[in-house]
Amino acid sequence: MEPYSCDTFVALPPATVGNRVIFGKNSDRLFDEVQEVIYCPAAVHNDLEKRLKCTYIEVDQVPETYAVVLSRPAWLWGAEMGANEHGVCIGNEAVWGREDISKEEALLGMDLVRLGLERADTAEKALDVIVDLLEKYGQGGNCAEGKEFSYYNSFLIADRNEAWILETSGKYWAAERVQGVNSYLQFGS
Repeated sequence: MEPYSCDTFVALPPATVGNRVIFGKNSDRLFDEVQEVIYCPAAVHNDLEKRLKCTYIEVDQVPETYAVVLSRPAWLWGAEMGANEHGVCIGNEAVWGREDISKEEALLGMDLVRLGLERADTAEKALDVIVDLLEKYGQGGNCAEGKEFSYYNSFLIADRNEAWILETSGKYWAAERVQGVNSYLQFGS
């Protein structure tokens, strides 16, 4: 089998020319999985009693969501990566650790990417959104179409001023603020 990788990186000033932020991601999703690039406009949600349907479970809705551009596998609600109208970018990676991976349906890491983008106008707020949802609803369920594949997630979250790496395992998490240039790489074979 050919080796593959799933990589996300960020470069922040002063490591960049012109004080720019550079954010990028590639994916190791299945070669025949349809990836969509979609735009979801900002929205006001007046009926907060109505729950939001994610890939497997429903979560509480919020009064307002931001406009997002997402790259996502067509079969699920969440996203592999994306950006919102405030310049927040998030990408996720599969991670494995000592915790057993939950096959019970909960939020997928890709659901958390989309929820973080729709609900936060800074990288730090997106981190807080993801952590709060992770602690409330957990993560788990099948992450692939047509085969059994489950994992926990790491997230690289950036905006115009800062970036964060968020590592998760079940409902456990740890975050570190990025200084300069950083990446998260996941390799397999």
